[in-house]
Amino acid sequence: MSSIRPWRDIARRPSRRIMVGNVPVGGDAPITVQTMTNTPTDDVRATVDQIRRCEEAGVDIIRVSCPDEPSTAALKQIVRAAKVPIVADIHFHYKRALEAADAGAACLRINPGNIGSEARVAEVVRAAKANGCAIRIGVNAGSLERDLLEKYGEPCPEALVESALDHIKLLQDQDFHEYKVAVKASDVFLAVAAYMQLGEAVDCPLHLGITEAGGLIGGTVKSSIGMGNLLWAGIGDTIRVSLSAEPEEEVRVGYEILKSLGLRVRGVRVVSCPSCARQGFDVIRTVETLEDRLRHISTPMSLSILGCVVNGPGEARETDIGLTGGGNGKHMVYLSGVTDHTVQDADMVEHIVRLVEAKAAEIEAAGQAQEAVAAE
Repeated sequence: MSSIRPWRDIARRPSRRIMVGNVPVGGDAPITVQTMTNTPTDDVRATVDQIRRCEEAGVDIIRVSCPDEPSTAALKQIVRAAKVPIVADIHFHYKRALEAADAGAACLRINPGNIGSEARVAEVVRAAKANGCAIRIGVNAGSLERDLLEKYGEPCPEALVESALDHIKLLQDQDFHEYKVAVKASDVFLAVAAYMQLGEAVDCPLHLGITEAGGLIGGTVKSSIGMGNLLWAGIGDTIRVSLSAEPEEEVRVGYEILKSLGLRVRGVRVVSCPSCARQGFDVIRTVETLEDRLRHISTPMSLSILGCVVNGPGEARETDIGLTGGGNGKHMVYLSGVTDHTVQDADMVEHIVRLVEAKAAEIEAAGQAQEAVAAE
């Protein structure tokens, strides 16, 4: 059956499905959004508070660094408090992986190659199997093995992929298959090419990321270009946007990338103009305020905010709620694409917030009613 709008279709790369705690990754499961805490892990209260903010932003999976024993000791309380699966980030010290698995981590992020001998890798795999942990192989252009750098001369797609395949073999030799793989780089071209090659070579889920992408604006642009290209090509089963910003901002950017490609829908999708001299109200400040006021809405819906009647009515026809600027501080409100009533400047923001909240409640109620009918 052909699609109504084939230019919007994305054919996802077939992959095996694994479970990270109770969250499926790969196969036909939704692409998940991850982030990573930046608090000292042994500060349980600060770490859990940060996790809670990320959960409110919609995060699916959270990674927590475990560099020492106090961190893995705290992990048990953190796992218990979190509502989403926790990935333990492990480097070099294989015992931290064993401790994290016993503490309830849903996944261990390791480089099997820097864990140590094959016997140590086998020990980590036994702990993962015993505790129902997945493993994420994390290859990074900044920490490639010395022999691969000597072989290829520099980090290149072939070197990242070879490193990933070597690490995969270490796990498969232990009959372990609940793994996902990342081949990250801060260079967009390198990362995209490596993921493209790896996607053709393996059937496991892929974790996407442009590592060390930068600050909120620069990192968002780099991540959107890199991961956007891959996701549009159907590659990627779980993503992390790496920003020098608070983790909840990474979550919001991750969802915006997925929403722009129609791969995930969560919260209010805002269509707004950049504004110009024709605007009937302060579009920029209005959009900033509304985005902040509507962060609590997780129900998928659309809102158009346009300053004048040039494109306003056309955009409003395509959204659940629309606002178009008019003269003398009097603006038109559209409901389900149809002109409905006007609103004055002073009441505009509060009025739109109330309309969005009511529409969200209406959508949720309709969904619950459908589920009830289906269950009968």
